[in-house]
Amino acid sequence: MFKYAVAAMASLSLCGGAAMAQDSPDPIRMVLNDWTGQLLSTQLMGEALKRKGYSIDYVQADAMAQFVGLQSGDLDVQMEVWATTQKTLLDQAVATGNVENLGESGMKAKEEWWYPLYMKEKCPGLPDWKALLEPACVKAFSTAETAPKGRYLGAPVTWGGFDDERVAALGLDFEVIHAGTDAALFAELASAYQRKASIILWVYTPHWVPSIYQGEYIQFPPYTDDCYKTERYDCAKPSGPIWKVAWAGAIKKWPGAIAAIKKFSISNEEMNALIKRVDIEKEPLKKVVSGWLDANERWQEWFK
Repeated sequence: MFKYAVAAMASLSLCGGAAMAQDSPDPIRMVLNDWTGQLLSTQLMGEALKRKGYSIDYVQADAMAQFVGLQSGDLDVQMEVWATTQKTLLDQAVATGNVENLGESGMKAKEEWWYPLYMKEKCPGLPDWKALLEPACVKAFSTAETAPKGRYLGAPVTWGGFDDERVAALGLDFEVIHAGTDAALFAELASAYQRKASIILWVYTPHWVPSIYQGEYIQFPPYTDDCYKTERYDCAKPSGPIWKVAWAGAIKKWPGAIAAIKKFSISNEEMNALIKRVDIEKEPLKKVVSGWLDANERWQEWFK
């Protein structure tokens, strides 16, 4: 009980306000997914909360299945829900009344098929998606693994994205091969790019890839809500904000913490640089997080 009293007093004295006095001493369960940017967002906020006296538990969860835990209250906070692949699940979760959208994170999401610029020599109709219908382009992107079909390297299956459905809907003679992990996805890109080998794959931003490698996104038919609502998937992926969300019960349980989380904001450019430090420069993620908090007093504003 003593440690709980200390935590509650620390929260009140450091942050002030009636809401802080009401915050529970229980640990806030913050979701970790399986890509570097999300781990950074979560731990930037989580470690900031720790510095204000909160107890934090980091809990690994599947990017799609996590919404069940958020609805039930087994998970409390998710710092990154992407409009590109998770909007439908978020809308459904919010509609139950058990999950609340805490607002935008400041980052804008884009996820789409991407290829290095050198592939245009073998498939000159790019970036128009119709070029992928041409036998010469299919051959250009084929590998021993998929020949005579082209090979598209997709993200881990748990990320969703409807790439298999899109291939079928648009009549593309491609086979979707899913990378096992985020790291494996971009390790294969690095290897192919160095050798100027054939590759077309899932690339997202915020991320360091578009700033390091020269390439383009495929231009698919424009996204429409109807394209996804009718489950045709014969269009581009949606783009838009990255949101913060919480179990609705967390609003009453930790009003001060949730108020701070609502104020959390970071730009694509800032996040790209942090991801690069972890993935490319191989700095420990915890060191990157603590260094950012030490160097940026801006996070203190989240608690005012």
